[in-house]
Order: sequence, then structure tokens, then C-alpha cells
Amino acid sequence: MIQSFADWLVYTVMGCDEVSAWGTALNFFVYDSVKILLLLFLISTIMGVINAYFPIERLKNFLVSHRLYGLQYLLAAVFGAITPFCSCSSIPLFIGFVKGGIPLGVTLAFLITSPLVNEVAVAMFLGSFGWQATLIYLVSGILLGCLGGIVLGSMRLESYLSDWVKQVQAQSDRQSAVWEKDSTTFFRRFPAIVGDAWQIVRGVLAYVMIGIGIGALMHGFVPEDFFAQYMSRDNWFAVPLSVLLAVPMYANAASVVPVVEVLVAKGIPMGTAIAFMMAVVGLSLPEATLLKKVMTWQLITIFFSTVTLFIILSGYMFNLLLG
Repeated sequence: MIQSFADWLVYTVMGCDEVSAWGTALNFFVYDSVKILLLLFLISTIMGVINAYFPIERLKNFLVSHRLYGLQYLLAAVFGAITPFCSCSSIPLFIGFVKGGIPLGVTLAFLITSPLVNEVAVAMFLGSFGWQATLIYLVSGILLGCLGGIVLGSMRLESYLSDWVKQVQAQSDRQSAVWEKDSTTFFRRFPAIVGDAWQIVRGVLAYVMIGIGIGALMHGFVPEDFFAQYMSRDNWFAVPLSVLLAVPMYANAASVVPVVEVLVAKGIPMGTAIAFMMAVVGLSLPEATLLKKVMTWQLITIFFSTVTLFIILSGYMFNLLLG
């Protein structure tokens, strides 16, 4: 429905050409803006209901328990793999997790895996490259999320969350404490929950618009062949170069799989092409812009650097296993 609305508004009402760069960019901007804002409002509302009616402290204590032996990172990564979100669409759920007090390393495991792996991309990968490449791609995506979450979680980076997030967390904790002693019915609480969700949307609105605007321009105006000509060079630096060149692009995994198929057909090694795909969907300028509302630049730099390193290592591993 959102895509139909974007098509109608941009191509029918505004009269843009469907194959033009501006038409493609504007359609992308309208679609992603509506989708992400609706997701953010919906998830913030759901997290508000959970915070009001469920013992969030028990969940937090459960997730930080040593008895899980790191299983919480695997659960977060698997949950990320089964949610069909791109990097920017994952951020509303990430904000909801942080607001609910879920440990930062666990939320980052979700944020890493969610854009990298989803069921549509897996199905397309299976049809294009066979079960061996698909299995390696699936397992490596989940492992990347787990290892990234564990490494980032061990750094104790909570102090690098933005002041806005800390205020939201404190307000959520205070509201939860009040509601635990309150017997008000759900229908009386719900307007306050919706109001809090709307405040969160208002707080990140400018960042969402700027981030999606950057992504739309990249989506409409940056040609794929520009990157392919550099990735096709036969040298040891091709994998890290492909990751760095992918950052300006912005797309979800399902839309990049056909691009990977074209790159492989042109003779680019499978590992290099998949590293490019993971960087496109897991690292992007729009994502960094959106994350600026919830993270300081120090944390964004640490997060991107860690994920970049793991993607590069994955690319080399793919080339060894599938070469």
C-alpha cells in the first residue's frame, strides 16, 4: 500500500518520469519516509504497552544473566535475520530496545544482522547461487551479528549513547515505576502511551528526513557500474575497496541480490561481491545520519568500524570457501 501511494503521488500527481533519476529518487524518499515513520510510531507504541504492563526489569535481568552464555546475542541475531528490515527500518526497533533497557550489545547484534539477512534475500540467493553459497551467506550473517554484538557489548559503550536516548530511558523507567503501582485501565493509559510514542517520532523526525534524503539521492543518481569497474580489479585490496565503495549506496538485501548476480557474472569473486552487498545493506550514510539521534559520533564510528572489519573478513572467507 505504501509503495502504491508513493507511485501514485510521484508518478501520477507530480508527473515524474518513472525511469528518470529524480523520479526514482523522489519515489524512494516518499516510500521510505512513510514506512520508517509508521514503523517508528508503531514500535514505540508497542514498546510503551510492554513497558506499562510487563516486568521489563525481569527481561533485562534475564538477558544480562551469565547463565545464557552468550545465547542472548544469538537470539537477537536470529530475530534480526527473520525481520524483513533494511538498515534504516531496523533503527525504530533498535530505539525501542534501547528505550526498554535491553543491553546495548544485544541490541547491536540485532541492528547488525537485521539488514544483512532476511527470508526474501535468502530465497533469491538460493535461486541464484545454490544452497552452499546461501548457507554460508546465512550463517556468516548471523555470526557477524553475534560476534559484533559480543565485541561491542564488551566495550561498555552505554555512556556513548546520546543524551536524548538517556532522557527517553529515564522517562520510561519513571513511567514504568508509576504504572506498576497504578491500577488504571488500559484504555485510560493508552492515550499517554500514544503521546509518548509521538514525542519519540517528533524527536527523530529531522534525522529521518535527512537520512532518507541522502539515501534517495544515492539510490537515484549513483550508477552501479561505477562501483563494478573498481571491484573487478584483480588484487588483494578488492574486498576492502568494495566495502568502502558500497557505503554511499543504500538498499535492502533483496534488491541487492540481483546486483550481486550481475557482478559475479562479470567475473568478480563471490566473496568480494557479497562483501559489497553486506556493506550496501549494513552500512550506509543514511543509517549513520539516523543513528546520530541515538548515538554519539564516537559510538557510530566504533560501530561502523567494527562492522566494516567483520564484513571485510567475511569477504575474504567467502573467497576462500567459494573460490
